[in-house]
Amino acid sequence: MKRISVLFIATVTVIGLMSFVSGDALAQKITMNLSWATPLDSDYGVLAKKFKELFEGYTANKFEVRLHCCGQLGTEDDAFKSLQLGVVDGYIITQNNVAPSFPLIDLFSLPYIFENFDHMLRVLDGPIGDEIGKRLQQQTGVYLLTYGGITYRDHYNIKRPIREFSEFGGMKYRVPKNEVMIETYRAFGAEAVPMAWSETAAALQTGTIDGSDNGTSVIRDMKFYEFAKYLTVLEHFMSVSPLFCSERFMSKLNKDEQKFLLQAAKEAGLYQRESMNKETDSIRNYLVSKGMVMTRPDKKPFILAALKVQDRFAEKKGPEFKAMIDKVRAAAK
Repeated sequence: MKRISVLFIATVTVIGLMSFVSGDALAQKITMNLSWATPLDSDYGVLAKKFKELFEGYTANKFEVRLHCCGQLGTEDDAFKSLQLGVVDGYIITQNNVAPSFPLIDLFSLPYIFENFDHMLRVLDGPIGDEIGKRLQQQTGVYLLTYGGITYRDHYNIKRPIREFSEFGGMKYRVPKNEVMIETYRAFGAEAVPMAWSETAAALQTGTIDGSDNGTSVIRDMKFYEFAKYLTVLEHFMSVSPLFCSERFMSKLNKDEQKFLLQAAKEAGLYQRESMNKETDSIRNYLVSKGMVMTRPDKKPFILAALKVQDRFAEKKGPEFKAMIDKVRAAAK
């Protein structure tokens, strides 16, 4: 009897341990690594943290979204390729850094392509935005989850205040490695210096460049006011920084989980948008309080130069790109 009891207890113990190990393995969370280029507490961080909260909640914590700010998983310039390779699960990328892999998104980089903020929202939240997302997924394999980081790009420089069109020229400005943005600066009479985002701060401090432009909140978050004294409100570029997801990560999800992923991303994007919409003017005032001199030149000569850039790229990039420009222009009416 004692021998049977010992064997029984031993057997039950082994089965129990096996069940514990199997249950622990089954309960193991699936990790999604999400990265972006700016600090944790930046507007990109607002989007990332809200997405993490919502997605983990909707999936009853089956998934863990690990946040990697400050380019920890690579620079924005390389991020889209990393998504295509499945090296990164998710990344928030400004649209101009997506264009080398998906040229159609340069539509959003065109200067003054949107007449105002409401016009941009009608495009992004409507059929045009949906069409861009679908084409991107079909052509690159990468999923556009939400249009985040919607804001104006404000201009800054280390040399002088810009009060009129003629004062914009004669300086060297860092631009992303994006042909639309390069041509825009040239059309404004300036020297465009294509440069990786990660090199911008050092180039400003050493005088390699005289200025650049970024989303208003990025100027604050990166503390560019510490070495760039002059802030110019041109609103020449609208900026959008979508949250992207790799096909490799998406394939790990069943249909319900994919719906939760998209729902969490959409809601996080709206949450970030509401937060950012409230703060543009207050951020500009903050930058002034930190010593920046803010000017608002007459936009008319900049817009006239920008329209020529739009038309040039409509012709250069072909019928598909021109058709999309026409759709965007029609959405303003």
